[in-house]
Formats: sequence, C-alpha cells, structure tokens
Amino acid sequence: MLELHDPVVALMRSVGRDIVMPRYQNLASDEISEKAANDFVTIADKESEIRLAEGLAAILPEAGIIGEEACAADPAILDRAGEGLNWIIDPIDGTGNFAAGQSPFGIIVALVDGGTTLAGWIFDPLTGRLCHAMLGGGSHVDGERVQARETGGALPIAALATYFMSEEERADIQRRSQASFTLVDIPRCAAEQYPRLVLGQNDVSVFARTLPWDHAAGTLFVNEAGGCCQRTDGTPYVVGDLRRGLMGASSPRLWDKAAATLFG
Repeated sequence: MLELHDPVVALMRSVGRDIVMPRYQNLASDEISEKAANDFVTIADKESEIRLAEGLAAILPEAGIIGEEACAADPAILDRAGEGLNWIIDPIDGTGNFAAGQSPFGIIVALVDGGTTLAGWIFDPLTGRLCHAMLGGGSHVDGERVQARETGGALPIAALATYFMSEEERADIQRRSQASFTLVDIPRCAAEQYPRLVLGQNDVSVFARTLPWDHAAGTLFVNEAGGCCQRTDGTPYVVGDLRRGLMGASSPRLWDKAAATLFG
C-alpha cells in the first residue's frame, strides 16, 4: 500500500493544479449544470474525473474505477462498489461551493476491496492540505501523523447535514440536538468536514446520504486517527451499502453520547 501513496498524491496534486484551480472562479454559465436539484456538476468535475481515472488505472491496473460522474451517467456502475478492488473517485467534492466560486472543496480518492476501504486521500487544492489514511497505518495531514481530538467546548460542537433528510427527520434531529450541542453550519463538503472532526474543530457530524465517493476516505481517516465513524445504528460503514445514516465523532466517547442523544 505504501508504494501507492506517492504516485496517487502526485496525480491528485497535478489534477488540482492543472484542471481544478484554473477553473476556480473562472467558470462560464454553460460550464455549470444541475444533475438534480442543488446537485451541481461543472466541466472541471468531468475533466478532473477523466484525468484521475486514467492516472489511477495506470498506477494499479487491476483495480476497477468508480467515479461520481461516471455513476451519474450510468448508475449501474455503483452496483459493483463493494465488489473486488476498486478506486473510488470524487473529482471535486463540494461542487456547489466550487461552482459558486467559494471554498471549501476538495478532491477525494479511496482504494477499496470488497467493501473495506484500504486507503484514502483527501486533497484541498486551494490550500494544498493533504489528508490521508491507510488501514492499520494511521492518519496523516501533510505527512504528519495525527490523532483526533475533541474541541473541548462546553457543549460538543456538531455539524449536522440534514438537507437529504425528510422534513420529519430534520425536525426530530434538530429538536434532539438543541440542548446537547453547539450547532454550527456544515461546510457542504465532506473533504472539509472529515478533517474538522480530527483537527479539533468539530466534535460530531451526521450525514444522511452515504455515497462512497463522499465517505469511503473520510470514514477511514477519522477511524484511523482514533475518532469514531460508523452507521447511526453502530455498525461499520461498508462501501457498497447504500443505506442512509452515518455519524462521525472526534472520539468514541462523543460518538456514544451523540448516538444516545440523536438516535436513542
């Protein structure tokens, strides 16, 4: 696994430099479209995924390729996400922010085998920050080993992604959270939310939708850093399982507390 790290990082940095950043705050209106309500795609997403797919196929030819935009065009591709060895690609995570000329956004790549994430990389092309984790090998930010830490606030700081929930679900979780957490806005970008759980900025985050390009790398990053990220029922996150509901926390203690408060 270690031999894959440098080539993957070099590829992600080159895509960020040559494809993503030249389009940042420089998109024409006809270069942005909606796949669904509030679900945007840009020419940079499409070009980034093509370059990443080509590069990752060269790095590890025996692995399949499952990219967000390819799955948008052919949903059947997603059916094999939990089968065998696959690269999972989010060419630009936080596309809504990117399309609006705002941060944060990022590039996410994961390598999975039979539903288990073996390695994940989360790259912020705006700041250059690189987060990565390998199964059993810990989590790192810009090459330095990191341990997840709580914010230490009087109340745990929670960023709750409720926009894919029903009105009833949203009302319930907001009611349950009011007295127990300090609520903050979500970044609408998993590539930013997962690092916040490790770096002492947020304590808890809840996600309704659990697509692998958004979460395969991030769940591994949090768990390998000593935090806790799993299904809201306490079962592990498995790539290819598209059930709703996922929660991450900066420590197992806070995960247990949040689960009891929000879903107990």
